Amino acid sequence: MHEGSKKAIFAAFLANLGIAIAKVIGFAFTRSSGMLAEAAHSLADTGNQALLLFGSRRARRKADRNNPFGYGRERYFWSFIVALVLFSMGGLFALYEGIQKLAHPHETHRLGVAIAILGIAVALESYSLMTAMKEVRHVKPAGMSLWGFIRHTRSPELPVVVLEDIGAEIGLVLALAGVLLSHFTHNPRWDSIASVLIGVLLTVIALILATEMKSSLMGETATDESEERIRSAAAAHPLVRKVIHLKTQHIGPDELIVGLKVEFDHSLTMSQLAEAIDAVEVVVRAAEPTAVTIYLEPDIDRSGND
Repeated sequence: MHEGSKKAIFAAFLANLGIAIAKVIGFAFTRSSGMLAEAAHSLADTGNQALLLFGSRRARRKADRNNPFGYGRERYFWSFIVALVLFSMGGLFALYEGIQKLAHPHETHRLGVAIAILGIAVALESYSLMTAMKEVRHVKPAGMSLWGFIRHTRSPELPVVVLEDIGAEIGLVLALAGVLLSHFTHNPRWDSIASVLIGVLLTVIALILATEMKSSLMGETATDESEERIRSAAAAHPLVRKVIHLKTQHIGPDELIVGLKVEFDHSLTMSQLAEAIDAVEVVVRAAEPTAVTIYLEPDIDRSGND
């Protein structure tokens, strides 16, 4: 995991821990269902950051007999668990709480306390989100949108933190709106509606994360840019006539398996061919450092195309 990702996760962990404590205290004073839903959300987020750090540590284990390509996919697995936690502890709990309070509404208390705590939460979440966005800008290709980065990056941690922080900011606005509307209209169902909307929001974010992590767990190819660098580096070697076939798969966010089928100069002897294969592997790794494992097969192009 890059240092930037670790920094974003630590910032989110500390912010969410402080927010969760504040919201639990706020619920004790106000009895707001929106506040309780947001407290559950922040507690889930705090646990999620710990899971991301745990997954990063597990992924650093060295390859062994049972896992010859290493443990890089642990980062995807624990990010998938984060999506499940967000869905269950965050989304479903908020929906349950909101529906229960719609059926049995009660007045919220101490508006000033609720506003103060939600204001503190907004400030802390803003700090966490700004930290995450700063790190995203360091790694996101120029011209790519934030949604494009979330959809296409092979690193799971930053998208998780960014989506959680965005969801938290929107959830805080909903909770604040619910508290204010309940107070000024004297209708406590507004607070319950806010809790339901927070639940829907968290469920949608959890489903997006689960979908993205499922794709990564199943084994995604390298990006088009990475594959082009690999193909170009191999084709540029003077003893290579043609790159016939290329397949890639991520075995971790920063680790690729590369399968290459290459036509070499036909005049090479066996020893010269072996040296040429080693040389092509060297230039491919230089062009794409994430290509940690390369399987290169010499062959003849039988397509009839030059």
